[in-house]
Amino acid sequence: MESEMRDPQSLQEERYDMSGARLALTLCVTKAREGSEVDMEALEDMFRYLKFESTMKRDPTAQQFLEELDEFQQTVENWEEPVSCAFVVLMAHGEEGLLKGEDEKMVRLEDLFEVLNNKNCKALRGKPKVYIIQACRGEHRDPGEELGGDEVAVLKNNPQTIPTYTDTVHVYSTVEGFLSYRHDQNGSGFIQTLTDVFIHNKGSILELIEEVTRRMANTEVMQEGKPRKVNPEVQSTLRKKLYLQ
Repeated sequence: MESEMRDPQSLQEERYDMSGARLALTLCVTKAREGSEVDMEALEDMFRYLKFESTMKRDPTAQQFLEELDEFQQTVENWEEPVSCAFVVLMAHGEEGLLKGEDEKMVRLEDLFEVLNNKNCKALRGKPKVYIIQACRGEHRDPGEELGGDEVAVLKNNPQTIPTYTDTVHVYSTVEGFLSYRHDQNGSGFIQTLTDVFIHNKGSILELIEEVTRRMANTEVMQEGKPRKVNPEVQSTLRKKLYLQ
């Protein structure tokens, strides 16, 4: 009955507790990736400003990507105080679902993401985990465009368990199947824009990523004399609002 319909209610905002430690790991292949050092400097500045304990490793092999994530997991598990949030930045050549190590061998992103999920990392269970991936996801180039009922089982509320893959954000520098771009001297537009937005703006992390997307959508990248468009893609299973400052 229309007469019985109530006005829509505002959602009650619930935030992640960020009072504990903040840890970050950056793994970057610099080999044949000119400009990556500029990106690492920008990330270091961002993590320092946002009060993260930051570790940076250069030129990991495919196997070392996995080993460094495992070591980071142990660091989180053994931290002297509760950990509120973890950032992992992965920068390398790649294709969809894969990163290329310094040894030219491939590692699956899925295997890297598994290390810190709610099942495998008790210290981060129910805590926000943010992955930033600066890598190609295919060979497509975007020239830009002119503007112009199955039944589902009902589950009980508030169970004493948590899904394995919640509380995670994956931020890719480009959408599935497309190239990512990086300038030899100035670094990648994605990392440079993201660090600038995260340092100089306040809001939930998803609002900040929307701003990163807006800025990147308003710029063009010149490749082989042709203008290209590129935008990040975010995948989120956050259950609460994540504020970094």
